[in-house]
Amino acid sequence: MLEYQNLFTRVQVRHAPDPGLPIPNQQNRVGKGGFGILGYLAGKIGDAQIGPIYLGWYGTFSLLFGFAAFEIIGLNMWKSVGWDTVQFIRQLPWLALEPPSPAYGLKIPPMDKGGWYLFAGFCLTVSILLWWVRTYRRARALGLGTHLAWAFGSAIFLYLSFFFQPLLVGSWSEMVPFGIFPHLDWTSAFSIRYGNLYYNPFHALSIVFLYGSVLLFAMHGATILAVSRLGGEREIEQITDRGTASERAALFWRWTMGWNATMESIHRWAWWFAVLTTLTGGIGILLTGTVVDNWYIWAVKHDVAPRYPAQYEVAPDQREFLRGRYMGTSPDSFPDYQIPAAAIDTMALPPLDSAELAPVVDAKTMFDSLSTAGRVTIRAIYFATAADISRPESQPQYLEIQALMQQHPELKVMVEGHTDSQGEPAKNLDLSRARAIFVRGRLIEEFKVDSTRLVGTDGFGDTKPRATNETPEGRRMNRRVELVRVP
Repeated sequence: MLEYQNLFTRVQVRHAPDPGLPIPNQQNRVGKGGFGILGYLAGKIGDAQIGPIYLGWYGTFSLLFGFAAFEIIGLNMWKSVGWDTVQFIRQLPWLALEPPSPAYGLKIPPMDKGGWYLFAGFCLTVSILLWWVRTYRRARALGLGTHLAWAFGSAIFLYLSFFFQPLLVGSWSEMVPFGIFPHLDWTSAFSIRYGNLYYNPFHALSIVFLYGSVLLFAMHGATILAVSRLGGEREIEQITDRGTASERAALFWRWTMGWNATMESIHRWAWWFAVLTTLTGGIGILLTGTVVDNWYIWAVKHDVAPRYPAQYEVAPDQREFLRGRYMGTSPDSFPDYQIPAAAIDTMALPPLDSAELAPVVDAKTMFDSLSTAGRVTIRAIYFATAADISRPESQPQYLEIQALMQQHPELKVMVEGHTDSQGEPAKNLDLSRARAIFVRGRLIEEFKVDSTRLVGTDGFGDTKPRATNETPEGRRMNRRVELVRVP
């Protein structure tokens, strides 16, 4: 009866477990190898033994912290749909636990404004680090090398780089949201914000090592399968005997690939490629926004990439619109209400009726309100219907905001957008965010307000009305922009 199995020799080992060589200061394993039909099926795949799994204190606390993070994230997602189980299941791929907004910087926000995100991230990080300690200690206790622990450590370095990079740039808002599609949207937004990560040389190295490790592992696995009918799994005796599966595999690699690969060297090649994938990726993230603010400009400067013709460059207001688009949006990143800026000629729109015009808030009044209430309401910035491009009648209010920021150089504010209740709530929410982004972008580009003093944007759609939405006057009161003072 064959002693080993693989995909082609479907013979299972069915005997008492062999503890092997004695391990100093190690208790004997207890329990039976196998767990009914589950153990049988697992054995069909990989000759698995389902018995006592040693965790120790580190493993136990790792699982506890990991469970806490999982519960915090899940319950916050469930709360975001009003504790509706059906909607939670339906919308799960799009739900997210978001990081704090840029207004908080590196300060601890309220729990419902990003505090739960930081707490979940803390629990998840502790869980991962404890599991690394467990992995390292288990390897040393069993007399093994610590290659697996350090490979795991390289992956943890990439994970932690998404924590240290926000620390270096001074904002929790740079961190990755917990969620499936929001995580992917964040990746695109992060790359756009910093000039396309594909021009980041460490990102390129990470991709090279990723593809290389896939190739090496695939060819290694294929080679082992190719010689398994010759007993290629019995590596120790294969290395010492001539004419064995091991020698034939080495000859195959030397004759077809141009270099020899032994049972040890192929593992070392694959290990290094896998480790360098996450190591170089983490370095690339840490350099982004800290040493290099725009990777495309960096690539052009160092003759890595050609400069695009001027007509293809993204305008500052468009760049501001793209920044942060992943934050809480629906699956469609560019909703159908959105009218392209090029299709709107605000100068050609008929002028607003005098009844629709709101008083311009002067610089002194705005500063007094920001000093006492922490925010100021502005209704004299007008937008075309269902669009995020402001009308010409908004110019006087922009000038007053410019004067405000010039007269008070210490002032930092955040721009908020609000709409009335006309239209779908989800579209109003997205529209309010887009309008806030446009206002910030125009203040930076046209009125030369320092971008570091306009620390961020947010939008609330029709969720925070100041008046009834049942009358035209009330709806005009609710269509507004608010400036919020940031400490």
